[in-house]
Amino acid sequence: MRTARLPRQGRDATESGQVALTRFLVVLTDVRSQDRDRDERASPERRRQVVGASSREAAERIAGAFMALGMVRAGRQRVKLIATGRRRTGG
Repeated sequence: MRTARLPRQGRDATESGQVALTRFLVVLTDVRSQDRDRDERASPERRRQVVGASSREAAERIAGAFMALGMVRAGRQRVKLIATGRRRTGG
């Protein structure tokens, strides 16, 4: 099993020379069998796929595509949309 690497923040340059950071992550994870006392910080679910998006609309589209997968519809995997912070630009 392979997990996608997170994008390096501050590496994507736009045409005007400004730097745009990834604002949202869409994460596809496996659902644990014992889901009663879920604490993502202590023991996070195993990630299947991680995709970065620069806008909420793009992240929602990606999440919608993940939600159409059979494993998600069957309840064996979960889709999470995570806001990673504010957009920063600098020249």
